[in-house]
Amino acid sequence: MDDTRPERLAAGKYLLVTSYRKDGTPVATPVWVVGDGDGLGVWTTADSYKVKRIRRRADVLVGPCDVRGRPTGEQVPGTAEIADAATTARYRGLIARKYGIVGRLTLLGSRLRRGTDGTVGIRVTLAP
Repeated sequence: MDDTRPERLAAGKYLLVTSYRKDGTPVATPVWVVGDGDGLGVWTTADSYKVKRIRRRADVLVGPCDVRGRPTGEQVPGTAEIADAATTARYRGLIARKYGIVGRLTLLGSRLRRGTDGTVGIRVTLAP
């Protein structure tokens, strides 16, 4: 079974997103994931290092993983972009729906701590 199609990756609980430092060193981070049409959506803090790395270099590797970031399938190349405010808000809603009470509590805590501008969505498009 192909676990690297966007709909299969979006159905998983965690996605391992590997972005790259200035010197090319890969850094893998497990994140919650939602489907976004033919791509994937991720939600994170706006000042995180992964956001800074993606702003500098959009190519990423993504694949299924467990909560600790251990890969559970193949990593595939993709392109990441920081989403606008409307898309980020849509990702918040999708995360609340997919992850239930844990997702809602996490979103609430984040909103209380950082406000809505303290987080961003990241849209990942898989390479053909």
